[in-house]
Amino acid sequence: MSLSRRTAARPVRFLGVAAASAALAFSAAGTALACEIGEFSAAAGCDGAKGVITVTDKDPSGTPAVVTVFLENNGADLRQVGEATVEGSKKGVTVTFDEDWEPNAEYRIHIKATKKDKVLVDADIKGNLTTPATACTAEDTSSPSTAPSDSESPSDSASTPADTTSPSPSDSASDSAASAPSASNAPSAAAQESNLAETGASSNTGLIAGIAALLVVVGGGAVFFGMRRRGSGNR
Repeated sequence: MSLSRRTAARPVRFLGVAAASAALAFSAAGTALACEIGEFSAAAGCDGAKGVITVTDKDPSGTPAVVTVFLENNGADLRQVGEATVEGSKKGVTVTFDEDWEPNAEYRIHIKATKKDKVLVDADIKGNLTTPATACTAEDTSSPSTAPSDSESPSDSASTPADTTSPSPSDSASDSAASAPSASNAPSAAAQESNLAETGASSNTGLIAGIAALLVVVGGGAVFFGMRRRGSGNR
């Protein structure tokens, strides 16, 4: 029993439709997983008093992309802020650039994604990034001073008086009074004069000695003249 051509053509036609459908499905899947510039976004924020620029990659294919940030000035690149490589995900992967940005500054963010030597993205994020009108400021992290703990009371923390205190006036006076006799052991001038008066060695000693010498001379002269008269009488 032979099959007709019409009957044999039906399976072939069915296989062709299935193959075409599969090709379209794979093509759609490949397009959905391709890296696109719309999957990138940028924002300017603050990390304390320090400014930062963040770029988020929500590419579900995880294609490595090079992110380059430029500071703009009148439509031209003033300087390059930084460059980093990011591999995105469906939830998003963020890369951060430290930048002390000024209010209302403008930045250009360029994305270049390559996969198997094929450039998928080589473009800027649509619309340059403009920073907020207010600059970053330091957060006030100061806390009120705490009361001293039980282990460190004001009386304990105060330093005790040192033992090396200066002597009081009464102590210094007593010390000087006690040391005075040792400094003046020699008899004073008045004491010397009184001692001399008691022993007869006063200021009249010279006069007395002169009178005594005169009396000796007078006595000697009297004895001499007496002996001489006596000798002349014997003749």
